[in-house]
Amino acid sequence: TQQLVESGGGSVQAGGSLKLSCDVSGYSVSYRYMGWFRQAPGKEREGVASIYTRSGVTAYVDSVKGRFTISQDAAKKTLYLQMNSLKPEDTAMYYCAVKFGVYSYIDLASFKGFNSWGQGTQVSVST
Repeated sequence: TQQLVESGGGSVQAGGSLKLSCDVSGYSVSYRYMGWFRQAPGKEREGVASIYTRSGVTAYVDSVKGRFTISQDAAKKTLYLQMNSLKPEDTAMYYCAVKFGVYSYIDLASFKGFNSWGQGTQVSVST
């Protein structure tokens, strides 16, 4: 059974760091987009960071550029999101997701079309 399992969420003070992990066992490594998304209460889900696993090319939403880093460990079949300099506005449920397809930077940066999702991990940032 293919599934995505997130972990690493928690509560931190503003300026702190967290590293989220997503176990992607069961999915092949190549020809795949992987991404992190978040949804805060009362807001729509938004794409945060994405990576094309074959090439390692990444894309970020403007609000996290310079603070968040998406990465992968193909051997461990794990996707990561290193979050530094966290702000209260980063508080949300964070989800990892995947989609298949050939590479397109437009597709990577649009955060659209992801069709397999994990259950999410909560990140709370206090002032």
